[in-house]
Amino acid sequence: MRQKDEASHQLSAAKRAYKNAAEVGNRQEEARWANMIGDILKNRGEYVEALRWLRVDYDVSVKHLPEKQLLPTCQSLGEVYLRLQHYRDALIYQKKHLELAKDADDIIEQQRASTQLGRTYHDVFMKSDGDHNSVRNAKKYFKSAMKLAQVLKENPPLNKCSFIKEYIDAHNNLGMLEMDLDNFEEAEKFLTRGLQICDEEEVIENDAARSRLHHNLGTLYTELRRWGKAHEHISKDIIICKQIGHRQGEAKGYINLGELHYRNQKYNEAIFSYQKALDLAKSLEDEDALADQIDTNIEIVREAMKVMDELKKEEQNLKKLERNTEMARGMAGERKCLLKQNASLDCLVEKSRTIFLWIKLREYGKKKKRIASELCDKEKLSDSFLVIGESYQKLRKFTKALKWYRKSWETYKSIGSLEGQALAKINIGDILDSDGDWRGALDAFEEGYRIAVHAKLSSVQLSALENIHYSHMIRFDNIEEARKTQLLIDKLKQSENRELDAEDMAVNCCSETETELDDLSPDDRCHSSFSPEKSKLNSTKSKFSDTPDELDEDTPLISLCRPKRNLAKLRTARVAVTNASTKPPELSTQSTSRSSGSLTIGRKRFRVILSDDEGEGDEVHCSSRTVHKCPAEGVATSDEYKTSKYSSSPVHEFQDVSLAGARCSVSACTPVNLEESTCSYKSRISRLGVQDDKDLTFTNTDAAVDESSCGANADNCTDGYGNLFENRNSATKLQSCGDEPCPHITCKIDEDLVHLKLDSCRIGGKLNIEEMKVEVACLYFLQLSIGKRSRGLVPVIQHIKYGGRILESLEMLDALENHSGKGWIEVSVGVMVPKNVMKLYIDCCEALSEPPNLKVLKKLYNLEVSEDEVVVSDCGLQDISVAPLLNALQAHKTVAVLDLSHNLLGNGTVEKFKQVFTSSGQSYGGLVLDLHSNRLGPTALFHICECPVLYARLEVLDISGNRLTDACASYLSTILRTCKALYSLNIENCSITSRTIQKVADSLDSESVLTNLCLGYNYPVSGNAMVNLFLKLATLKRFQELNVNGIKLSKPVLDSLRKLAKECCLSGLMLGNSNIGNDGAIQLMKSLYKEAQELVKLDLSYCGLTCDYIVRLSNEVSLISGILELNLGGNPIMHEGGNALVSLLTNPQCCLKVLVVCKCQLGLVGVIQILKALSENISLEELNLAENVSQDEIRTLPHDFSSVNENSNSLQKDLNQYKSLFKALQPDEVQTVQQESSAVNTNENQLEVADSEDDLVGVEATLSGLEDSRISLFLKKAFLSECQFTQELVAAIKVAGQLQLLDLSQNEFSKEVGEMLYTAWSSGARAGVAQRHIEENTVHLLVNGKKCCSIKSCCKRI
Repeated sequence: MRQKDEASHQLSAAKRAYKNAAEVGNRQEEARWANMIGDILKNRGEYVEALRWLRVDYDVSVKHLPEKQLLPTCQSLGEVYLRLQHYRDALIYQKKHLELAKDADDIIEQQRASTQLGRTYHDVFMKSDGDHNSVRNAKKYFKSAMKLAQVLKENPPLNKCSFIKEYIDAHNNLGMLEMDLDNFEEAEKFLTRGLQICDEEEVIENDAARSRLHHNLGTLYTELRRWGKAHEHISKDIIICKQIGHRQGEAKGYINLGELHYRNQKYNEAIFSYQKALDLAKSLEDEDALADQIDTNIEIVREAMKVMDELKKEEQNLKKLERNTEMARGMAGERKCLLKQNASLDCLVEKSRTIFLWIKLREYGKKKKRIASELCDKEKLSDSFLVIGESYQKLRKFTKALKWYRKSWETYKSIGSLEGQALAKINIGDILDSDGDWRGALDAFEEGYRIAVHAKLSSVQLSALENIHYSHMIRFDNIEEARKTQLLIDKLKQSENRELDAEDMAVNCCSETETELDDLSPDDRCHSSFSPEKSKLNSTKSKFSDTPDELDEDTPLISLCRPKRNLAKLRTARVAVTNASTKPPELSTQSTSRSSGSLTIGRKRFRVILSDDEGEGDEVHCSSRTVHKCPAEGVATSDEYKTSKYSSSPVHEFQDVSLAGARCSVSACTPVNLEESTCSYKSRISRLGVQDDKDLTFTNTDAAVDESSCGANADNCTDGYGNLFENRNSATKLQSCGDEPCPHITCKIDEDLVHLKLDSCRIGGKLNIEEMKVEVACLYFLQLSIGKRSRGLVPVIQHIKYGGRILESLEMLDALENHSGKGWIEVSVGVMVPKNVMKLYIDCCEALSEPPNLKVLKKLYNLEVSEDEVVVSDCGLQDISVAPLLNALQAHKTVAVLDLSHNLLGNGTVEKFKQVFTSSGQSYGGLVLDLHSNRLGPTALFHICECPVLYARLEVLDISGNRLTDACASYLSTILRTCKALYSLNIENCSITSRTIQKVADSLDSESVLTNLCLGYNYPVSGNAMVNLFLKLATLKRFQELNVNGIKLSKPVLDSLRKLAKECCLSGLMLGNSNIGNDGAIQLMKSLYKEAQELVKLDLSYCGLTCDYIVRLSNEVSLISGILELNLGGNPIMHEGGNALVSLLTNPQCCLKVLVVCKCQLGLVGVIQILKALSENISLEELNLAENVSQDEIRTLPHDFSSVNENSNSLQKDLNQYKSLFKALQPDEVQTVQQESSAVNTNENQLEVADSEDDLVGVEATLSGLEDSRISLFLKKAFLSECQFTQELVAAIKVAGQLQLLDLSQNEFSKEVGEMLYTAWSSGARAGVAQRHIEENTVHLLVNGKKCCSIKSCCKRI
């Protein structure tokens, strides 16, 4: 409102100034103020009034002023005429503007004029039907504007402002133009470069140039179905427009937001956004066209809501039909039920198309495919292939779309359907065009046209020609060929025989099964459709004219499984098609896409798709395959009909498939030979009773194999874990393990099957969903053909579904485990990502005839690392089995990280590294080499010394856990002296002594870049060697982290370490098990303390510290104020130390993020107190309290049994059950129990539960000796969930909301108590992200993203 008042005030002042200038006869001021008034009115959206004032400016300037004064006048007139969409007038003034600017040699005005001309020609292109000159002119002027803007940016005229924004707008305009030509990658480059320039030049956040870029990026990412990025940019556009008072831009931003919601079927949100846009548009004077467009969009959304409701109702009808079909299996009415299902699916296909529900379209298409296979109808099968291909196209999964369109073409070709072949070729061309293969697309369009001409299908010819015209005009800029094609289009449209051809298309035969729909009741057909006026499909009813034996609807399906020689080959199906002209509806609505002013979005071409609609009304049942316009996804914001070339690859669902598919007396491996069908549906098991024919079965390769290839037990259920190459063949067959338990489960990815061994997908004995996803992806990639695998693209598994539900919880995994070997689970693939090393590894395995190591494949699949990071730790690799991997690395060339830790590798492997690194050609670039925990000897370091490439590249070397002995001393010395980039060296636990330590010290000089040194757990190491090492380390300029865990530090060594701490700014110091005691730790802390604290990690575990040290720390918190990770585990700090820890944690200066106090004898009370203290601590994220509560403490806990007063019967029952269980133990089990209970006080001969008033009086355990002790401990643990301490522990965990990892293992908590703690853990801030690992004595509570047990201690990085 304030901005509106300011604008009104400015307008009044400008009019007064104009009046004064006119009265005194100052023509120059008169023209200037008239121009300013027009500009103010233009910004208010009052274009007609603005035009009147600008005409005044123009008339005054022409009559009384020099020609140069016309520059701003022509610019303003051109701008207003453009906004009014008066393009002819706009071009007149804009060209005059450019001519005047050139005459005056004014580069600034030339740049502005070129920008305006580009915008106008772009608008003309968007409003026209194939105006090639307009798009060429738009590109020419936009590029000219960019060049001029770059010149002005680099050489700005004197006393002129910066021309950064013009340069940014030029990127925006070119990006927008490329987007309108469907060149999305180029558009993204221009637009993101524009934003990058904004950041580089420090353009303010609330700037109109940023707004335009965000607007078009929002539109672009919506087209690409990248919803998150689209929403981000659209929101930024709206915010900026609101801040700068640009109501028109804000309205268009809300239109963009409405379209985004509309495409995601969020209709209420879409209407809300459109309503806000409408309110803004109505507040502008001359934006009626924009307001009308928004009203139309709102109506479209409301219609879509109705269609969604109808679709849901039809889905219920489909489920009913599916149930009826299952009940009719093997009976006379089965075929009729399948036909009803097909009719219902046709209805659902059309509705899902109408509201752009592409995931559902794919689901319905695959169901149609299954039904067509059962009906043995090749034409229906081809139609279903087209539907599936269309769905993948709209989801922007072009590779899969192409696969299905080609299947459709092949099937149409096999039945001689010329129309189907032509349509399939046009769709194939559309996919190739979308994927950037423009030449291949043109060839496909031309082939589709030739087939249509041969079949005399005029409408299909027209569609093909329009696509050919688009390719010549837009893709290849071939004016001559485009003109020739346009002449053919015009001639075809004017043909007198066109109507006759359209009628003739309906007389030929329909599908093999369509005529049987005549007998369906009206209730079995779909009546409702969305916007019938817009999506009406011409279809006609036809009967078989060339088949002497018409199929009876009650014919058993088994009869279709045998050859029918009297069935004539189907002739080309020619049915009526709708007009597929690409001319958009005549709309005069305002555009919503913006360049530096106001620009439109739209598409110049429409896609050819095949409709499976059964027709309109009750009397039309023949499935007419029609060429028609696909409903435009862009209808929510575009001024005109848009193309269907929109898609991305979101998570896609698979149709539900029953796991119990058998419906006859034969086994799961009973095969069927369907000679009449060319269906390539690979994954469905056909179980029809074939009595006389030889039993055959379908496989993924469409080959029929003998029944003997299907095993009847688990031994024949191939999983490929012994030899993974066998999985590519055996996994293609649907097999069953019979009645015997099967350790495998079959996974279905698209049409491929993978046999998964559940035992390999466990972590801690439990099935893990992420492990399942990784293993399925690896096995699927392994069984791909060499051609498909050659691209090196591996699938990212999005969801795993079982029984129609996405596997998420542990309970669902348990259900899956119980059904192993009884069916398949469905796997949905999100995207395909490149993993070249994985592909090379498999190729090298084949070359060496070595079976791939599944563990290696899973490691190489790791999506969290780049292609240059090869992490294959703990894979059981030996010198022989690692050969394929080394060959793959040699072929891959570039490696930045190589982790082969925890394998069984010897010196021979390191010798081969020389060839790998030398052949890579990489003479620079950092290299991390991790070989810890293998079987390396000292010679391995010799091979590293002999590789000159490593001298400049090696930055991190971890060879810990290998028996190197002192024989490696000279090699280590050479490595330290020659590898100038080495900054981290780990030689922990390498069986080295003082001699090697001394060699290391002697090799260090002031030029060394060493920052990390780890040499713990080596023995014996003398004090003198350590002192000399510390003195050398003190001379290094960059040294930061030292690990001497397990090395006993005497007082002289400790003094030397203190001096090192004073000289260097240590960030990490690991002194675990060094026996420095309280005094040594305090003195060291004082030496480490500096005003600018650098130490972030300190390990003082098992150092003999007591509560006195903790009390000292709590009194002088500043000593550890900068430490983020502190390990005090294994020190007997007791309950008193726990109190000091509480004081430390509640101190505001404490900034610990990780605290380890395991095995510190804190007791249950201490554990509870520390957790309670976290309510006042906002920094701690990980806390380890394991092994602090003893069994004796649990046994002596005082319990309040009043809480179980009402449950005495249950208590007695549990007690009796436990007695019976104990007595039923076998002798060896009793002996085991006795050994485990040796610590139990055998004097506890009775357990009395008599604290209640009535019910529990006299309830005593009569077992004696060991039996009583075991029952006592059992009941103590059972009652622990009811005791006050547990309730306090639960409450403490709830208030520790910032914790992300809590370890309470080995604290004698029962599983029930652990579950209670997890319930508390998963409340509050951790709701929805909480996880747990509770097993026996393990109690780990964590959140998503944290790992508790999977990382070995030696693999944790500082």
